[in-house]
Amino acid sequence: MINPTLAAPLAVCLLAMACTQAIAAPNPYSNFIVFGDSLSDAGQFTDTGGPAGATLRFTNRTGPVYLDGSGEVYSANSTQLLGGKLGFSPDQTAASTSAARADEGLPDGNNWAVGGYRTDQILDSINDVSATGERTRPGYLATNNLRADPNALYFLSGGGNDFLQGLVLNPAQAGAAADRLADSAQVLQTAGARYIMVWLLPDLGLTPAINGSPAQPGISLLSSLFNQRLVTRLGGIDAEVIPLNVPLLLQEAVADPASFGLATDQNLVATCFSGNGCVENPAYGINSATPDPSKLIYNDGVHPTETGQKLISDYAYSLLAAPWELTLLPEMAHASLRAHQDELRSQWQSDWENWQAVGQWRAIVAGGGQHLDIDGQSSGASADGSGNNLNIGGSYRLNEAWRVGVAAGFYRQNLEAGSNDSDYKLNSYLATAFAQFQQNRWWADAALTGGKLDYDNLKRKFDLGASERAEKGDTDGHLWAFSTRLGYDIAQPGSEWHLSPFISADYAKVEVDGYSENGNRSTALTFDDQKRDSKRLGAGLQGKYQITPQTQVFGEYALEREYEDDTQKVNIALNSLPSLDFELDGYTPQSHLNRVSLGVSHKLTADLALRGGYTFRKSDDFTQQGLNVGVVLDF
Repeated sequence: MINPTLAAPLAVCLLAMACTQAIAAPNPYSNFIVFGDSLSDAGQFTDTGGPAGATLRFTNRTGPVYLDGSGEVYSANSTQLLGGKLGFSPDQTAASTSAARADEGLPDGNNWAVGGYRTDQILDSINDVSATGERTRPGYLATNNLRADPNALYFLSGGGNDFLQGLVLNPAQAGAAADRLADSAQVLQTAGARYIMVWLLPDLGLTPAINGSPAQPGISLLSSLFNQRLVTRLGGIDAEVIPLNVPLLLQEAVADPASFGLATDQNLVATCFSGNGCVENPAYGINSATPDPSKLIYNDGVHPTETGQKLISDYAYSLLAAPWELTLLPEMAHASLRAHQDELRSQWQSDWENWQAVGQWRAIVAGGGQHLDIDGQSSGASADGSGNNLNIGGSYRLNEAWRVGVAAGFYRQNLEAGSNDSDYKLNSYLATAFAQFQQNRWWADAALTGGKLDYDNLKRKFDLGASERAEKGDTDGHLWAFSTRLGYDIAQPGSEWHLSPFISADYAKVEVDGYSENGNRSTALTFDDQKRDSKRLGAGLQGKYQITPQTQVFGEYALEREYEDDTQKVNIALNSLPSLDFELDGYTPQSHLNRVSLGVSHKLTADLALRGGYTFRKSDDFTQQGLNVGVVLDF
């Protein structure tokens, strides 16, 4: 945030070593483009105290010496860490206007943040000129034909230098500075940007440079007024503005340092690591017997240590990753519905050409389990699920051609999703009414299903600094579905085998009620209602063979085309900033699905049979398996 000539030896790192590994993970964004000040500067300035070609960033060196001339590069800042998590290379997250990189023949990166920039200069770097003092080049929009990439993620921070350079001394000036930062977001949106992540200004009164001084109350008040004005302005921008409540996050770290791996016996807002512009921490400072910036929030008077940088990047990533997991909630319900329908169809197939007598009931009790495997997508998390179920029901034969029935099922499902195995649980209560037709080798069935969904334990887990955090909630939902099939048996009546091509049509609608995660921590979110329809047409072949008078085997193959395969979206807001909601992409349903089922039925008595079945569904990124065993009784 402060000018580099005043900040030395404030830190930076050689970009090629920052974010050395990009994590393979979902990433729906075409690019990651950063604007701001030293809090986000990826290395615009030459690092005169580092290795040849190194660039300056405003955090601590990597250690263990941490001093200029040690040969150590600087730790990555939050934007580089975030970009790496999203899969962008170090060259992509590098500084945009670095003279040192240009001299080395390295490409310009997409980070336009410059240490010392005020909000007016941040705006200039977008629509006019980027000037570091070592190099000048046209700004982002001028470089890109005045168009912003609509599929990129933009990151915006700033405002601190307006305070530190004496331009914010009263509420009106705080509001004007916030307006200029909001203008940067507005300019990007007008040029085409859709996804803009914006920092709220940290409470500058709680930084080591100002904390405890006579200026602290006034600076804290003006920081708050800046953020209030910024939130108001951002709410009027027609883009998906993703706010980072950094002031609240830092308050949480100070209030509970042990949860973040920070020192528990030190004043984290009155001391810093380097001693530059603040009191050096006596236990973990750079000149102490045990220097350790990971135990402290601040490297200098206003800039975070490597721990503070990681804390902020993890926070930002948790917001981006939330929809990748939460849009799987409707898919859990669809999986339970499909398992229920598979169980019914397995029963119908075992009964094929073998219904009970006219006027007689046939009851069934079946239990089973299912497994769900979802591969990661560009905007969907990988997930692994399992569950069990119990179904009861019965059918009544009206005449030679028609049979009707009902069935009820209880399904318990658990899904682990994302890199931290977030835990989502669902209880589904399903009821189905069905009718079947069978005459002159033609057959048909139709079923209407309704259900209540109880998501009784939703635990979203993610990294946050040195630890893992979980946000919890619960919600409800409902579904209804209609399915029908029509087929023709090519076998002769009375044959020991049957083979039938068929066509099918399915419609299902799942609605998951919106809910808020518990509390108002910086990471707690509120999610709007989610709806996911499924419209499928299919064709298949089913067969059956009577091995003995008591035992038969049966199977089925079907190929289904899903017509509701648009990427799912969910609207989100921070509990602590409810006025700034944003909609992000999530799971994309598969357009084609293959289904195979196998089963066996054995008569124990004339009226009692034992049946078992296995079902396998597969597409490019999705696999569902089910196993069930049941008993059938005629009466």
